[in-house]
Amino acid sequence: MRVSLFITCYNDTLFPETGKAVVHLLERLGHTIDFPPDQTCCGQMHWNTGYHREAIPIIRHFVEVFRDAEAICIPSSSCVAMIREHYHKAAVASGDHAFVAEVEALLPRVYEFSEFLVNKLGVLDVGATYPHRVTYHASCHSLRSLHLGDIPIRLLRKVRGIQLVDLPEIDQCCGFGGTFAIKNADVSSAMLADKARHVLNTGAEVCTAVDNSCLMHVYGSLHRQRTYVRTAHLAEILASQGEPAAAL
Repeated sequence: MRVSLFITCYNDTLFPETGKAVVHLLERLGHTIDFPPDQTCCGQMHWNTGYHREAIPIIRHFVEVFRDAEAICIPSSSCVAMIREHYHKAAVASGDHAFVAEVEALLPRVYEFSEFLVNKLGVLDVGATYPHRVTYHASCHSLRSLHLGDIPIRLLRKVRGIQLVDLPEIDQCCGFGGTFAIKNADVSSAMLADKARHVLNTGAEVCTAVDNSCLMHVYGSLHRQRTYVRTAHLAEILASQGEPAAAL
């Protein structure tokens, strides 16, 4: 299959290793990767802060860039949720019927990374080896918007050498939530403290998730506490074939 990648703003600017891991893994599974160089943002930040009209040109651009894609794989449940929940509303609001039709044609081809592996490609064992104690944080968008359920955990259970440990209160938010952490700093910090405490109580070496935005937030707390717990996107673990975690 020819897979088109949307690597998202966070991954492109802050966590490029995640995009590299997605490419490495999908090529290892025998797929051809397409990375449209004109891709930009999904428009989530604009939409979530109330700039709906300003988000429409960004959404139009995404649709134009990926119009001919066979399948679009995105290593971020947050961005996929933006596309699934708001692109159609934005197109309708634009009053452009052709735009609405294009969005409707595009949406069934948009997949979050872990659901792409399991629901589209039908694979659970991707041939990964990761000899580390790992806990999984379920992001809000993965749980409540995309309803991924245990898909990421089922993938992790097939990784050789991994010691997967349950994260207490897994359904609780880490407190990031994009601009929520900025607008409600005290509440966000309290939620983050709980999440970091739960991660530390697992004794895990690595905390993983399908959203680097959450992992950035969680790692900030773990790092400030001078712990040795690292964070890694799910794609980095699934792409691994036994390399030291620090090298991923």
